[in-house]
Amino acid sequence: METPTILQAVWFCAIAVLWIGYLFLEGFDLGVGMHMKLFARGERERRVLLNTIGPVWDGNEVWLLTAGGATFAAFPRWYASLFSALYLPLTLALVALIFRAVAIEYRGKVHSDRWRAVWDWALALGSGVAAFCVGAMLALTTAGLPLNANGDRVGGPFVWLNGYAVLGGLAVVGFALVHALAFLALKTDGEVRSRAHRAFVRWLPFAVLPLVAWVLAVQLHTGKWWSWALTAVAAGAAVTAWALGRRGSEGRAFIGLAVFLATGAAAIFSAAFPVVLPSTIDPALSLTAANASSSDYTLGLMTVVALIGLPLVLAYQAWTYWVFRRRLSVDSIPTAHAVVPATIVRLVTGRQA
Repeated sequence: METPTILQAVWFCAIAVLWIGYLFLEGFDLGVGMHMKLFARGERERRVLLNTIGPVWDGNEVWLLTAGGATFAAFPRWYASLFSALYLPLTLALVALIFRAVAIEYRGKVHSDRWRAVWDWALALGSGVAAFCVGAMLALTTAGLPLNANGDRVGGPFVWLNGYAVLGGLAVVGFALVHALAFLALKTDGEVRSRAHRAFVRWLPFAVLPLVAWVLAVQLHTGKWWSWALTAVAAGAAVTAWALGRRGSEGRAFIGLAVFLATGAAAIFSAAFPVVLPSTIDPALSLTAANASSSDYTLGLMTVVALIGLPLVLAYQAWTYWVFRRRLSVDSIPTAHAVVPATIVRLVTGRQA
């Protein structure tokens, strides 16, 4: 197996960081979307949940686009094989994200319980399907796909749907649900905060089990000493987050869960390196950071652009979270009211609205 260059290794790490950033930031967005039907009680609580992510959800999705774009530019063969082999789950994820985005924008446009209920289901299901498909795709990146010498998938459109895909999907869904509870306990007040805190403590040990199983499965197959060390840190962070949650330290529990995700995902990526997409037909046909990458000139140019642009993006996103840092409660939500269109006002009164 050819040894990757420094730039190839750097960009493998960069893509791993982008995926970790996406799972961390978009994780609680997707979890809050699912909790619109699983957790919220009544319209006012649903509006509280929606307002916690309202200012940031679209910015968080940029991490997904950046991860895909960086893969395309830095490792075009990885991108081509992955996106063609997993065309179906990626399309499902895209459709789910579209439904989710439209639901966030449309649910408040009509003052009707039935209208809002339809979009609440679209938001919850869209968030759940997107989380599952992203998790399935990432799990298959570590477990492998039936790829031939050209990097093409061998088999039918559902050959990707196996135990690893289901495990990865459940891992991201479970993490998103409990991550959202930690986020809601940190961003809300009153009854919503109390219930989110209790649910976080109750469900954390169960919700992270699929992710723990995924990390251990990768370590047992291709683990190195440093990836096992990261796994140990992840386990300690999960236990610490649960203990801090029991003590009522919501901010520290949220950080502990973030450390669990970051070190657990880093353990998966570092154990897989330098293979970026294994072939289950023949290990010799696997794509690696060396044989799937762009030229060193391209990677060097990308590094310069990233060093300039990334700090600006991080600064802007940090500023956004700082501006919208205050807690929300049911009392923060005004009473919903119907808006009569101007055309109806003119027809009824004969005057301009």
